Order: sequence, then structure tokens, then C-alpha cells
Amino acid sequence: MKKYSLILITLFLFTGVQAQDDAIVKFFSKYMEDDRFSRVYISPKMMQMAGGFLKSDASNDKEAADLGELISKVKGIRILSADKVNGKPLYNEAMSTLTKNKYEDLMDVQDKNSNVKFMVREEGGKVRELLMITGSAENFTLLSMLGNFTYQDLNMLSEKTNIPGMENYKSKNK
Repeated sequence: MKKYSLILITLFLFTGVQAQDDAIVKFFSKYMEDDRFSRVYISPKMMQMAGGFLKSDASNDKEAADLGELISKVKGIRILSADKVNGKPLYNEAMSTLTKNKYEDLMDVQDKNSNVKFMVREEGGKVRELLMITGSAENFTLLSMLGNFTYQDLNMLSEKTNIPGMENYKSKNK
């Protein structure tokens, strides 16, 4: 009986995470062909290659080796952004697609002109996803970065890389 209960719980947890990933993918897919949006997808393989390149090129440079190790922890990045659009309804729509109990707020900055929200999804004490959603009267951005990070890793990524969207994380954490 315990064995079956454990299998059901595991299946339920996997399905919940998969459903959340599907919600984000569904949101991206909805606007993928919309010409108002710029779309960026960096695959896990590309991140692995970039990290490997830095690690192998850093025979005498410890900082480059550390950065290569850090970049190889990134399992993929998706960015959807649009300028010259009313981003507030898009922000609200994106927020409504998320299962709120799967994410923990890191930062929420709102004023009359814009909203910026950083959230993380953790599993087993590691950050599995960093999610940034911004919306204003002029633009919208959604960034989803998957990986296996510590918070120190995220701070280093924001300081030492030009990964799209991380400049916002850095400026908001100061």
C-alpha cells in the first residue's frame, strides 16, 4: 500500500510541475507568431556548450572556469518581449496563467506606470526556475530561466554575464 501511495504522490508532483511548465510554454506559444513580440529561446545544449567553452578556455583563469561552471547550470532560457504595446494586460494575463503556490516571490515592484515581478520555483533546496515578468504602458517582458541554482549562483549570473533579463535582477537586488 505504501508503495502505491508513493507512486501516486510522485506522479502527482511530476504532473503538477509539468502542468506549470505547460502553462508557461502555452503563454509563449500564444504569442510566438505575433509580430509585435521578440522571442528568444536558448536551449540547454547551447548553455552546455557555452559553459564547456568557458571551462576549457580557462586553463589559467579561475574566474572564467567558475563562470563556465555556473553557465552550464543554466538549462534553458525563454524570453518573450514587446515594445510599444500596452504591457499591463499582458502582465496580468501572464500572472493569471501561473500556479501561484509553485512560485515564491523574490521581488515585486509596482507603481502607477509599471509592474516588475521576480519569482522562483524551488525543488530540493535548489532554484529550478527564475521567472521575471514586467509590464508597463509601453512594454512587456517575460523571462523564464531554468536550471539548478543557488541564490549565490543567481547573484553571480546577474553580475558577471550578459544573459538577457539579468540586468533587471541585478539592478533590483542592489
